[in-house]
Amino acid sequence: MSHFSIAGLQLALPCGDNLTAIGAEIVKTKKRFPWLNMIVLSELATYGPEKKYACTFPSEAEKFYCQLAKEHNLWLIPGSLYEQDEDEIFNTTTVINNQGDIVERYRKIYPFLPYEKGVSAGKDFVVFDVPQGRIGVAICYDLWFPEVARQMISMGAEVLIYPTLTGTIDRPVEIVLAQSAAITNQSYVITINAAGSLGYGQSVIVGPEGNIIYQANSGAEIIPIEVDFSLVKRNRERGLHGLGQPLKSFRDNPVEFTCYQSRTEKITHNCNYLSELGSLAIPE
Repeated sequence: MSHFSIAGLQLALPCGDNLTAIGAEIVKTKKRFPWLNMIVLSELATYGPEKKYACTFPSEAEKFYCQLAKEHNLWLIPGSLYEQDEDEIFNTTTVINNQGDIVERYRKIYPFLPYEKGVSAGKDFVVFDVPQGRIGVAICYDLWFPEVARQMISMGAEVLIYPTLTGTIDRPVEIVLAQSAAITNQSYVITINAAGSLGYGQSVIVGPEGNIIYQANSGAEIIPIEVDFSLVKRNRERGLHGLGQPLKSFRDNPVEFTCYQSRTEKITHNCNYLSELGSLAIPE
């Protein structure tokens, strides 16, 4: 079988301890759709976006989710938590398998600066294997940087999952970005946003041909879908409609992008524009 079923929970949650409410939603969702393999929550779903809830890992919330995953035979990506690591805070998502084991943790590489103040950037990309294929995970604003998606794809990811917390008017732009990432990387892209007072909803599932499989409205929703890893492989082998094969072209083209050279190297004359843009700060 090449199919793997994933449900996104677009929930309306307040700031504070939402563990009990989320646990009940997960149990209800699995009972309603017993064929589900994985459930994905929105960014910072457990406690909301306040850093006072930052905790060291392994955390009590992780233990709660691990037990839930084991009891209900579910893979879980329970959004993210603020992780306290000595004097730094990271925005971190945990990947838990259906045996209740933590298989990966991912620290958001692009915190939403300058607004997500006091959050350090992660450095490591995360992909993980399920029986049917390979999945990559990143968080919210990471979607705005095509390099993040391309790195996960280069590591073999066939499905890209982004827990998201967007409560601003740029959510429609993120839907376009999700389609673009799916098209250029010939992959599924799943972004699960929050609803209610913290998020604008509009979670979206995009197929490897760039087609929107489903786009949510602004309220709370359960979004169960099946991804087909064989469709990804077929699309990458033949191209969309037997046409463009962008991953192979990217692999085979000899060009080197000088804007990606090491930060320790001198910026060449055709890349110094970025250094002239000024500081990363909230507009006055």
